[in-house]
Amino acid sequence: MTRPTVPQILTASNLPDHFVDVDHLEDFMSVPTQGVVDDLNTLDGDIMILGVGGKIGVTMARMAKKAAPQKRVIGVSRFSEEGLQERLNGWGIETIACDLLDRDAVNALPKVANVIYMAGLKFDYRGREDFLWAMNTIAPQITAEAFRNSRIVSFSTIHVYPWSNPLHGGVTERTLPMARPGEYANSVVGRERTFEHYSKKYGTPGRIMRFVYAIDPRYGVMQEVASWVLAGQPVPLATSHVNIMWQGDANSQFLRMLGQCESPATPINVGGPEALSIRYLANRFGQAFGIEPKFVNEEADSCLLVNCDKANGIFGNPVVSIDPMIRWVAEWVKSGKPTHGKPSKFEVRSGEF
Repeated sequence: MTRPTVPQILTASNLPDHFVDVDHLEDFMSVPTQGVVDDLNTLDGDIMILGVGGKIGVTMARMAKKAAPQKRVIGVSRFSEEGLQERLNGWGIETIACDLLDRDAVNALPKVANVIYMAGLKFDYRGREDFLWAMNTIAPQITAEAFRNSRIVSFSTIHVYPWSNPLHGGVTERTLPMARPGEYANSVVGRERTFEHYSKKYGTPGRIMRFVYAIDPRYGVMQEVASWVLAGQPVPLATSHVNIMWQGDANSQFLRMLGQCESPATPINVGGPEALSIRYLANRFGQAFGIEPKFVNEEADSCLLVNCDKANGIFGNPVVSIDPMIRWVAEWVKSGKPTHGKPSKFEVRSGEF
């Protein structure tokens, strides 16, 4: 079968009808917008992504290389997934295997001007809570000291925020991070404060990306809701609304934020502009599948919803809107294409993941 071609520059007018396979999907998700091309080519220095081996890092590194092929793009990870280094190398991305808790190894990394920090731990930490805290606080400290003369865009989460009424517009950056139930959220507050401290100490420019629910057809809120509807399983409604962002658009904002760093580092919410209703989403997938969705419980009067106006005011709204995402995910799930098997657990309200 002939591989579908993907555009060189992403616009809202050149979106595919669907994805034929994983390679087509990942090729497309790594296509930069003109804004990414312009910003990365204006930015001085090379780019390093720490934690490149996760769900988001691979396509982000590819996008950076496509947008600025003359720059070194370096991906750092433990590389536990077989063959990942070779794949990245084949796309022109340099790779370095490194344990980010190993101070000597981190200090030996090339001192590039631009660092995106995506490492961390969220799931499956029971019985190794010490490792959770080490990855989310000590590894950032080692990184912040080693790259004190770089720009650092660091990955965070909306789980540092309190819940709010979804009718009130979402929580903004003015709300201070708080200790919520569960060790994960608490450890991420620690990660933020660690980067903030060293940014103040060394004058390191940075941004702390409070990021919410990237999706592609293999994982995320949409894939989970679509799978529940197709299987005839009840869709939980207590967490009534979510922010959703196409992973390619998330990649774009992470990369472009390198040009928006401040000293000391400041937080910014990154995600879709809509307060997307889970009931609405389930009904849309029900229409696509010809199935009447089942639901369990009722919408609570609060949920974890953030206001992303600040980031979208800098970069503009995401290129990929809700309708094509629903179409892509419905086709992917209905045709039985592969998924990551790593649920977002957006419906979990206890803070224990």
